[in-house]
Amino acid sequence: MSDFETVQEYETVNLLRDGAAAIVEMNRPEVLNAWNGQIATDLVDALNACAGDDVRAVLVTGAGRGFSAGADLGSMSQGGLPTRASGRPDLERLLHARYHPIMRAVRGLDKPVLAGVDGTAAGIGMSFALACDLVTVSERAKLNHAFTKIGLGPDGGASIFLVARLGWTRASEIMLEGRVVEAEEALRIGLVNRVRPTEGFRSALEEQVRALAAGPTASHAATKRVLNALVLRSLEEVLSLEAREQGLLGDSTDFAGAVSAFMKKEQPTYIGR
Repeated sequence: MSDFETVQEYETVNLLRDGAAAIVEMNRPEVLNAWNGQIATDLVDALNACAGDDVRAVLVTGAGRGFSAGADLGSMSQGGLPTRASGRPDLERLLHARYHPIMRAVRGLDKPVLAGVDGTAAGIGMSFALACDLVTVSERAKLNHAFTKIGLGPDGGASIFLVARLGWTRASEIMLEGRVVEAEEALRIGLVNRVRPTEGFRSALEEQVRALAAGPTASHAATKRVLNALVLRSLEEVLSLEAREQGLLGDSTDFAGAVSAFMKKEQPTYIGR
């Protein structure tokens, strides 16, 4: 039985606490915790709620059998998004308004943030996991950059997080090929920090975040500030560049066709524009 108790239920996210340890749990298991407008809002609110001194470490994870399948293309196809002159989604505005605040909240917390990935982490879901300080995955975890599979480029800081963790060679391979990286390979190449058995995974995560919360909080904060300044110093520039490119790609025939194919459960055909 877990000692963590729910202290706040947002519409799509749960915030749990056990002393100085907190869990931010995405809670849309019926769609593998895919991101829509509400989950983006709820994640920022939950992460900001962890900013006080009474929280000393944070675990971010997903309910059910996935971390996050990425952007909810189903809800995207139903409209309600900012649009360009063509009538297609304005992904540049969407990223700045909806997703970038989440990455800033993770990097801005002056305490360790641990990602616990059980099952799928794809697209912006993978970006979110890699934005965290530490990544622990289950044996069944699958990390998928995925953007090129729908005619898009990296976003949510994926490009800088992948290069920082893997270097140019591996990062470009994963981004261009859009292939799935399973748990053991992810550990071997340095994409994640630790692989845990699927059975008992949640308990292992809770133990890990408690240990972090019992650690030297001021030291953790200083370490994170240094890493932000030295390794991720161009994050804001990268977020803007990714968003600008994504805005153009979101207005492309390839992206429109890929979303349509996804909804029909078909393979997309790309024409290069």
